[in-house]
Amino acid sequence: MSRSHRGDLAKLANEEFEWKKTTAFTVLKRLCERELFQNQNGIVTSLISKEEFYARHSETYVEETFGGSLPAFLAAFGARKKLTDKEIDEIQKIIESMRG
Repeated sequence: MSRSHRGDLAKLANEEFEWKKTTAFTVLKRLCERELFQNQNGIVTSLISKEEFYARHSETYVEETFGGSLPAFLAAFGARKKLTDKEIDEIQKIIESMRG
């Protein structure tokens, strides 16, 4: 879990995205409302790990784009990009671990 001062994050957002301080604070507020971050006395702390964020994002993408169907997502992905034998083996291991 990482911690940063709210002002430092606003400065970084200005440097990286050219956001005004008010824009950065609005985005931070929304992230806190979504329970991804918390702001206590100007110290912003992440409430979820990077891995959890990506897992949530992936679930939302599959839900919104493929009606929640992971097989439909994999079929679409595989139609454009040939999977290597190693990738197929890794996916198969994940599937097998989910069966148990």
